[in-house]
Amino acid sequence: MDLAQKAPKVYQAFQEILKKDRLNHAYLFSGDFANAEMALFLAKVIFCEHTNGQTPCGHCRSCHLIDQGDFADVTVLEPTGQVIKTETVKEMMANFSQTGYEGKRQVFIIKDCDKMHVNAANSLLKYIEEPQGHTYIFLLTNDDNQVLPTIKSRTQVFQFPKNETYLFQLAQEQGLLKSQADLLAKLAKNTDQLKDLAQNSKVLEVMAQTERFVFIWLKDQLQAYLALNRLVQLATEKEEQDLVLTLLTLLLAREQSQTSCQQLEAVYQARLMWQSNVNFQNTLEYMVMS
Repeated sequence: MDLAQKAPKVYQAFQEILKKDRLNHAYLFSGDFANAEMALFLAKVIFCEHTNGQTPCGHCRSCHLIDQGDFADVTVLEPTGQVIKTETVKEMMANFSQTGYEGKRQVFIIKDCDKMHVNAANSLLKYIEEPQGHTYIFLLTNDDNQVLPTIKSRTQVFQFPKNETYLFQLAQEQGLLKSQADLLAKLAKNTDQLKDLAQNSKVLEVMAQTERFVFIWLKDQLQAYLALNRLVQLATEKEEQDLVLTLLTLLLAREQSQTSCQQLEAVYQARLMWQSNVNFQNTLEYMVMS
């Protein structure tokens, strides 16, 4: 199973939990790597009509409806804009004490739970402290440090760290060279972002030109200064310029030489200048000649 490869430690932990029938009523999944997939996987385990041990069949009506986001007893809550409103959480909580449409059980998944309004989070505490019926709640966040301590302390927390090895393999399957796959695996936060980056011709061109520039810079400072113009012409947008500076850091860190360490410091100073709105070309020129 793909999930077992993406988050092997968490997957195995839940296999043991399910085997012992000890699924808790409230979990906090921290990390933007397969946390939503795990929540939906567990929802399917709960409702699957033909489970194979601790694994959903993936073919029954319940599994299909959950995959399509159309299963009545699985509610997925996401922020509206940058916040999850108190009214939205209270409306969801009104269903906690009700029996599910398909049976007695219900599953609630709250994405980006750290974006809940403080009042909304406090309202949720009552349920977490006093669970009712066969109801399960999965709170998802990129960073559990952003979640209210009162919420965090009353849930079971699982970490979903980025699986760079999995991303590297996925990038190679996309047809990228090993060096490109290595960089994309370091750049991407998750599988969706990696696939987007791998299909972005501008990103791939920026990567290729930055690699070429670093190769020159490590050998000849003057030639690197002359080669800067191509990078400047290519990276005209702020997002592209940020990508160049990030790639420079990754590529130089990979070299692990005394020269590259000095150049890493120059890149760091260049980023500070760029963040202070110094012209990108002037920033790179200073970086090379410093």
